[in-house]
Amino acid sequence: MANHGEIAPLLLLLLSSLLVLPQADAFYLPGVAPRDFQKDDELQVKVNKLSSTKTQLPYDYYFLDYCKPLKIMNSAENLGEVLRGDRIENSIYTFQMRRDEGCKVACRTKLTPEAAKNFKEKIDDEYRVNMILDNLPVAVPRQRRDGNQVATYEHGFRVGYKINDDKYYINNHLSFKVMYHKDLDSEDSRIVGFEVTPSSVKHEFSEWDDKNPKVLTCYPSTKITPTSNAPQEVVAEKYVVFSYDVTFQPSEIKWASRWDTYLLMNDDQIHWFSIINSLMIVLFLSGMVAMIMMRTLYRDISNYNQLETQDEAQEETGWKLVHGDVFRSPTNYGLLCVYVGTGVQFFGMTLVTMIFALLGFLSPSNRGGLMTAMVLLWVFMGLFAGYSSSHLYKMFKGTEWKKITLQTAFMFPGVVFAIFFVLNAIIWGEKSSGAVPFGTMFALVFLWFGISVPLVFVGSYIGFKKPAMEDPVKTNKIPRQIPEQAWYMQPGFSILIGGILPFGAVFIELFFILTSIWLNQFYYIFGFLFIVFIILIVTCAEITMVLCYFQLCSEDYYWWWRAYLTAGSSAIYLFAYAVFYFFTKLEITKLVSGILYFGYMLIASYSFFVLTGTIGFYACLWFVRKIYSSVKID
Repeated sequence: MANHGEIAPLLLLLLSSLLVLPQADAFYLPGVAPRDFQKDDELQVKVNKLSSTKTQLPYDYYFLDYCKPLKIMNSAENLGEVLRGDRIENSIYTFQMRRDEGCKVACRTKLTPEAAKNFKEKIDDEYRVNMILDNLPVAVPRQRRDGNQVATYEHGFRVGYKINDDKYYINNHLSFKVMYHKDLDSEDSRIVGFEVTPSSVKHEFSEWDDKNPKVLTCYPSTKITPTSNAPQEVVAEKYVVFSYDVTFQPSEIKWASRWDTYLLMNDDQIHWFSIINSLMIVLFLSGMVAMIMMRTLYRDISNYNQLETQDEAQEETGWKLVHGDVFRSPTNYGLLCVYVGTGVQFFGMTLVTMIFALLGFLSPSNRGGLMTAMVLLWVFMGLFAGYSSSHLYKMFKGTEWKKITLQTAFMFPGVVFAIFFVLNAIIWGEKSSGAVPFGTMFALVFLWFGISVPLVFVGSYIGFKKPAMEDPVKTNKIPRQIPEQAWYMQPGFSILIGGILPFGAVFIELFFILTSIWLNQFYYIFGFLFIVFIILIVTCAEITMVLCYFQLCSEDYYWWWRAYLTAGSSAIYLFAYAVFYFFTKLEITKLVSGILYFGYMLIASYSFFVLTGTIGFYACLWFVRKIYSSVKID
């Protein structure tokens, strides 16, 4: 997911300074509009899913026996939020703007055996509670292990903690801190920070009245600290009192920069210069490969044209020798057309998504915006998928364009949807909020059948009506025999070698992408992502052209499928890296969570195969047509 090639250090530093560092106001401008609050305006905290990096299974906040308002109302979630497992609802936590409050009782609940069991399971799996205030997710301050005094934060607070492997304690008191930036010319304020410090407090009460509870350990004049009372143990058939307090703190942070805290939550320093060096190395290698190719080809073409003028065509060798077979239609060319069309669809979706991300429309403040954009763009790019597959199919002189159109419309999305459906059934079986509801599933199917499929047919009809590309040279009626190939020119070896360099162009960025997905962090460095994507395109194109040139020089003219598979084989390395990441960076132990991880990474790898394979194929097609149209052939 990144993009840029010929533009070297200047553009790299420019984009990294403007788009990578989260401090330009324009970065957040297209997101949610700022909201002004006056003193004593009511603020209500919204609750989101319970999440854990150990299980990757989100749950609804009220899956646990927390305090419930009289009526639970769901906030309108977009498609991306639903697919991510977000479930945003109202809560019982309310307070007035810029008015500090001491300990306030939220509710009392008696833990049933099932409720106590659920709390213990979620504490074991290190689940965190996610809350939202004015579209800001709650952050938890934490101490750095290296003793550095710079503030660091975590997403959400833990449900509780365990001591001695048998005693579980629940975080039933929340100390909220709301930072606000006050307008100097009015009484208006904007919320720029939302923190919480959770505590486990065993509240004591003499008598209970829901309207006016008498809790001896919670008075409006007191502030609860983690050590002020004994902790609240999770015990079935026992009461738990939930409470909270709130502090408002003025801040110099401006509204446009309020997401900085959340975007810099990663405890590990991101070594930008290391990334830049890696990208420069890839660019340098790509430039060297391009220079060698141009010089070698220029010499070859000059020599061949001289041979023609000297009537020495009988001495021709190498790639010119197979000019009569190089444009012979490959086996299963219909399937090749389907994959190329799908790759064009995926390429268009990726490119436009990243352009929107660079402009700030898909910043983290637009919760679910990235996934929503990807799904909708995939649907509308079906037009280009149909056009590309049928136009290529006509070049191979195929006649069953409707069959190819159907395969383009259903093959790749059908495989992905089948895997997704199985994974969703597994999530549903775990009663997780990550399971896509029936209504959303129906919407996805409607987008596929109602919009994408018709667009594929429209594009295919237009593509098949257009004149086919003419081959630069004529194809012989009798295929030429291919000589025995050296071991290093065997298809399996050259295809696997070809995938190394494209993977090398993205694997550094891949680490940050996987971390943001599986370790619940925000991904925002779209400037680098765009540059890496361009480098990926250049690398896929050049390595495919180089290996195709060597293949033709060894008089092997079966290049069509090999061009696609050469760049596409980088997906094998991507999946292998995903396996390595699973065992070295994640703490997933449950079978269901492992199945989910590898299922989704299989979809990602398959998509990467289609994308890179199509880039390599089109680069090779252009290259082969170019070199054979540059020589004189009788």
